[in-house]
Amino acid sequence: MRRWMGRAPRWVVALVALYVVVLVAVGTVSHLADLLRDGPLAHDWAPDWLNLYWSSLTVLDTSAALLLLGGRPVGVDLMCAVMVTDLAANWYAAYGIQHVTASDRPGLWRLAAFTALVLATGPFVRVRLARADE
Repeated sequence: MRRWMGRAPRWVVALVALYVVVLVAVGTVSHLADLLRDGPLAHDWAPDWLNLYWSSLTVLDTSAALLLLGGRPVGVDLMCAVMVTDLAANWYAAYGIQHVTASDRPGLWRLAAFTALVLATGPFVRVRLARADE
């Protein structure tokens, strides 16, 4: 882990740290809490496939974070895929199932902002991680 951190630009290391903190502290912890408290079908209002997707984020968020900590460019790819699909799933849940407005779901806007940050910076971080790993 230290090998890539010593060779990557400081801003890349800082962004990776931010990505990991958000993926682990927010993503993994919240999905794990739901899973432990209510099982894999934690939201009775949501279809089973959506519940299972959210439960799988416990593993996917953690995997992306570990890959990022290891300086692996594929961690950025996984994180981008997780964020885009998680945002889509949450928007579908809010608007397609629960029929609520944006003001009813401020967490959705935070998720959208983080997803935008990841998509805007991820390609630059990925390239720098690949170079630092050589």
